[in-house]
Amino acid sequence: MPRISAASNAAQRENTKRAILDSFGRLLYTRGLPGLTMTDVARNAEIGRTAVYNYFADMGELLVAYAMDETDKFLKDLEEGLEGITNPIDKLAVYIRLEIERLSVHHMPPGPAMRSVLSPESFARLGKHVSELQRVLSQILSESMTQGYIPTADIASMAKLVHGSLAASADRTDEAPDAAARQQHIDSTIRFIQMGLGAQFDADGNPSRLDGRREQFLSAVS
Repeated sequence: MPRISAASNAAQRENTKRAILDSFGRLLYTRGLPGLTMTDVARNAEIGRTAVYNYFADMGELLVAYAMDETDKFLKDLEEGLEGITNPIDKLAVYIRLEIERLSVHHMPPGPAMRSVLSPESFARLGKHVSELQRVLSQILSESMTQGYIPTADIASMAKLVHGSLAASADRTDEAPDAAARQQHIDSTIRFIQMGLGAQFDADGNPSRLDGRREQFLSAVS
């Protein structure tokens, strides 16, 4: 069994934990959650099974840790991607692109499968953490409506429709024959969702405010 070496005990513990989470993520993507065991995770990470239990008491705890870790990484990438972007429709494009890329690599189990291995407390904790993604998207949609780039509608319902479209798109992205086709599919999905929400674009492809909403927005911020 290979040793995971680091400069300090704390760093070594972090490296081992990272190896466990990465192993779990690979197995979750290739095999799915049903039937997956701690032994499988340990073997795939090339560490002892008891080492896994030093970090996670059971599969439920490991699943929560993995989901929270992936959410944290996505939010960090999203924060970096949104830096310097002011137009909410362009922000939406960044969100969609990162979500498709995340979902095409890290497929989380559906809700019923999650409930089967999580305690009610763990499921609620996970839901509260993952809801941060919904909050970010809701904020972008709210900005888009307030500034007059998309029609006013129920934000919660629209966010659910966006996430549903993203999940379906991520599955099709996996089938792209090459990087260029994959990129084209993502670009098409971005524009499809934007226009589905009611966004409009000028001749150069830049977002434009809806008729009658530009003056309303300028009056509100003046």
